[in-house]
Amino acid sequence: MNLHEFQSKSLFKDYGIPVPKGFIATTPDEAKSVARELGGQKWVIKAQIHSGGRGKVGGVKIAKNQNEVMKYAKEMLGKTFVTKQTGSRGLPSNSVYIESATDYEKEFYISLLVDREDECISVISSKSGGGNIEEVAEENPNSIFKIPINAALGIMPFQLRKLSIGLGLTKKQSGQLKSIIKNTYMLFLENDASLVEINPLVVSEKSDLIALDAKINIDSNALFRQPDLLKLKDPTQEDQSENDAANEGLNYVSLNGNIACMVNGAGLAMATMDLIKLHGGEPANFLDVGGGATSEKVSFALKLILANENVQGILVNIFGGIVRCDLIAQGIIDAVRETEVDLPVVVRLEGTNVEDGKEILKKSDLEIITATDLTDAAKKVVEAVKK
Repeated sequence: MNLHEFQSKSLFKDYGIPVPKGFIATTPDEAKSVARELGGQKWVIKAQIHSGGRGKVGGVKIAKNQNEVMKYAKEMLGKTFVTKQTGSRGLPSNSVYIESATDYEKEFYISLLVDREDECISVISSKSGGGNIEEVAEENPNSIFKIPINAALGIMPFQLRKLSIGLGLTKKQSGQLKSIIKNTYMLFLENDASLVEINPLVVSEKSDLIALDAKINIDSNALFRQPDLLKLKDPTQEDQSENDAANEGLNYVSLNGNIACMVNGAGLAMATMDLIKLHGGEPANFLDVGGGATSEKVSFALKLILANENVQGILVNIFGGIVRCDLIAQGIIDAVRETEVDLPVVVRLEGTNVEDGKEILKKSDLEIITATDLTDAAKKVVEAVKK
C-alpha cells in the first residue's frame, strides 16, 4: 500500500526526520489559506498522486504569490496525471500539498528498501538526487551505492561514516545524516514498510539536511497489524478492478496483455501466466479465485476480467479439489451465459470428477474450448486470440 507525500511527511515528523512545513488542501481557496498561514514569499504546490515523475508533467509548481497558489491548485485538483509510473490511465489528484519553498545547494537520493538480493533491508544512496534519478541509475549505475543492514546488528557506525564520505558531507551534516538514517530505519521497521524514499534530501542554504520529498510503501501483507496506516489507504489511486476483487476475497492484479486468466491457486496462476508467455501470448491479469471457487465467484471473476477492454481471450484453469469439477463446469457455463461472453474461452479442468466436468462442458450449447492439460490450454488460447 502506497502513502501520499503529505501522509509520508506526517510520519517523518513523528520520527524526527526534518521536512519543510506544509499542509494539505482540497480546494483553491484552502490552498490560498494554507499559503497565508505558512507565510513567506514562495510556496511549492504538489499534486498528491501515488507516482513519481509528477514534476515532469506539471504536478509540481513554485508560486511567488498567493494568487499563483490558487491558480496552480485549481489546475492540479481533479486533473489526471499520466507519468511513466502510472501508465496510460494516469492517476487523479484529489488534493494538493502546499509547503514553504526551500532554497538549497545540493540534492541527494536516499532510500531504505527490502533488498531481496541480499535478503535484508538496504540503504540506497546517490549524490545525484531529484527528478532524474531513474536516468542516473540507467546511465551511471556506479553513482548509486548500497549499504546492506544486518538485521541483528542494525546500522553500524562505520556504515554511516562510509555513507557520509560517499555523499561528501561536512561533519555537521554527517551528524544530521546519522540521525535521519537511524530514524528512517526505525520508521521502516515499526510500520512494516517495504520502501521509504527521500528524493531529494537537500542541503539547505544554512547547511542543514532536509527531506524535500517523501515516499513510503507499506507491506500490504502486514496491514492487519497496522490499523492506523490502513485508514490512510486511498482507493482512488488504485485500480478499481483490484479494489472490487479484494472486496470479494479474490487476488487480482491488472497487466498489459490481452489473454485473461482465471485460476484457483497463486502458484497455478503464475504457472499459467508463464505458459501463456512461453507460447507467444501476453497475460492480461493475475487472478486467483481461491480453492473454494463457486459459480458465484466464477461469474464475478468473469465480469471482472471482461471489464478490461484489452481482453481478447480467456483461459480458465481450475483444479477441482475442495469443489468438484462438475460443479465448477456448471458454474463456468452459467457465468458465460450470464455475462454473454463473445470471446474465445478455453477451459482446462483437473481433479475430482474431472471427466464429468468435461462432459458437462461438451454438452453445453456454448463455444467453450476444452483442453487436456495446461500446455494444451495455453497453446489453444494463444491460437484462438491470433485468429
